[in-house]
Amino acid sequence: MAVEKEIREIHEMMEGLLADTTIPKNVRKAISDAKMRLEGEEDLTVKVSAAIYLIESISDDINMPSHARAQVWALMGALESVKKR
Repeated sequence: MAVEKEIREIHEMMEGLLADTTIPKNVRKAISDAKMRLEGEEDLTVKVSAAIYLIESISDDINMPSHARAQVWALMGALESVKKR
């Protein structure tokens, strides 16, 4: 799968999480910040690493619903697979 296609799928995952109002604002803010980093002009590895760092910081938020936590972990897995390329 092309990296560009994987990034588009990651963006779609992020959009879904951002639209979910059951997710706390601080978690949505971190996902939004990570999305902005992915849209930046830096090298792909730098962008993906920054996004992973931001999302990892909220992955264990106690207020996050379990369905959202599973989606966040899936998002991190997708980002990790792009980073390894």
